[in-house]
Amino acid sequence: MLSFGKKKKTEIDLQQHELLENAQRRVKQKKRLFSHLVIFLIGSLFLVLANKILNYGEAYDWSVWVILFWAFLLILHTFNVFVTHKFMGKDWERRQRERLVAQQKKRIAEIQKEIDTDFPLSNINKKKEL
Repeated sequence: MLSFGKKKKTEIDLQQHELLENAQRRVKQKKRLFSHLVIFLIGSLFLVLANKILNYGEAYDWSVWVILFWAFLLILHTFNVFVTHKFMGKDWERRQRERLVAQQKKRIAEIQKEIDTDFPLSNINKKKEL
């Protein structure tokens, strides 16, 4: 009885551990996104100051294009963290893994069936007896 209880507790512990790892991974993703946002804001300010105040590239307003490109990358990062993760998160990975394993098992069963039809065990046993 005790070993059964320990086994069940271990399964629960593994599930809790997996949930904890998933939560830590999500927190890390969001933390990187917010760090990216802060660096974007500071970097954008620096780029505008470099372009306007320091008169670097005075004839052309290049900072706007750099900031727009960086903003696009930030939007992609945000999309990846909040949208793509919902569709392609851990549950999606698990479903894909299960689907691939099922396909492999099906293929192995088909190959085994071909082997059994082409080389039945009864014929092999008869040959050994002779």
